Amino acid sequence: MRRLVSIVIPTYNRPRMLRDCLRALALDPYGPKQVIVANDGGVDVSEVIAPFAKTMRVDLLDLPVNRGHAHARNEAILHADGDLLALCDDDDILWPGHLGRMVQGLREQPDALFFSDAEIVTYTHAHGRRHPIARAPFSFDFDRELIRRWNTVIPSGVVYARKLHDEIGLFDEAMRDYWDWDFILRASDHAAIRRVPYASVLYFCSATGDNQSADRTSMARSFRRFRAKHGLGELPVSSFSGMLREAELDPYRRPTRLVWDGSLSAL
Repeated sequence: MRRLVSIVIPTYNRPRMLRDCLRALALDPYGPKQVIVANDGGVDVSEVIAPFAKTMRVDLLDLPVNRGHAHARNEAILHADGDLLALCDDDDILWPGHLGRMVQGLREQPDALFFSDAEIVTYTHAHGRRHPIARAPFSFDFDRELIRRWNTVIPSGVVYARKLHDEIGLFDEAMRDYWDWDFILRASDHAAIRRVPYASVLYFCSATGDNQSADRTSMARSFRRFRAKHGLGELPVSSFSGMLREAELDPYRRPTRLVWDGSLSAL
């Protein structure tokens, strides 16, 4: 019997992107799955979700106050019924077939945390849709020393056993902008971290820089808190897209299998 995967999606005022995210999950042949959309005090998304409830289980958590996406994820985890968890940001896409590959890894290593390669997709907005204008693979081997200097694991698409949170606790809500890096560092002390060499995560970056991580003051404050928590010294400051240009990372880049055809028209 296939194991239930609970897919955790926090969202805040991005209904069009959330729709694309859900469309891709609806097309993924893996089942059973429970999609948990945690609306973090944003605009009503019930109409966005309604069409997908006909083909897959979608639970909407309407959180009354915006408390940040780490808190929204924690609320979703507490609501989850699956013994496996998958993470996804509302503006990213898990290309169909992703869940099956990740769960297969967990069949072989039940206590590991699996992440996949990704494509960094630069896009523009027009006529209510995203239009990709550039794409580049993001594919790095996991290395315990490297992860203390560079965050080489994109959190969308990560799949792991929910019991991991029994060992390390939920996401640290004080790590507002670096919750994912903090989580991987903590998880790596308790679980093997395994890479799946398929670029089945589409990580979107706006060509106009209007994504929600653009608050540099908040990010700098979170970065100082993150470094102090883990006893890290000075670290390079870079985004996932910026890391594609970092020569220091060249020895860790690996080939990957591309699964996306470059178009979003199927969604």
